[in-house]
Amino acid sequence: MSRQGTAGSEFGSASVLMVGIMGVVVGLSGAALVIAGYAVGYHRARAAADLSALSGAAAFQQGRDACAQAALTARHNGARVDRCSQVGDLVDFVVTVRVSVEARTRLPQMPSAVAAEAHAGPVHDVDELGGRHRPLEPEEAG
Repeated sequence: MSRQGTAGSEFGSASVLMVGIMGVVVGLSGAALVIAGYAVGYHRARAAADLSALSGAAAFQQGRDACAQAALTARHNGARVDRCSQVGDLVDFVVTVRVSVEARTRLPQMPSAVAAEAHAGPVHDVDELGGRHRPLEPEEAG
């Protein structure tokens, strides 16, 4: 009887173990989804910042407002411009754009947005004879 009593008392222990393992798996899956949500948001912010800085630099080369163009491009890419600056003149300049994208993961005490920053300037071509750089004309760049 002692043998049957021991075996009978262990019934259901595998179920408890499986419930514990499933709880760990669900917890790890949730953490992975949160991390993946922020990673996707960061990549979206990086792409929007790069495109916004490039379009701002191209607009400035054509005599238009760099930051207005960067804001338009960011908005079309689902981002918001946090900061935009243009330093330099028409020949040598840098447009810096910082954008933020709303994080798809919303948890208390976690950031609600992911930000990225990008810089862009004029496109130069290397002069074959002297090795000096000269700005590309819009017809050459396209």
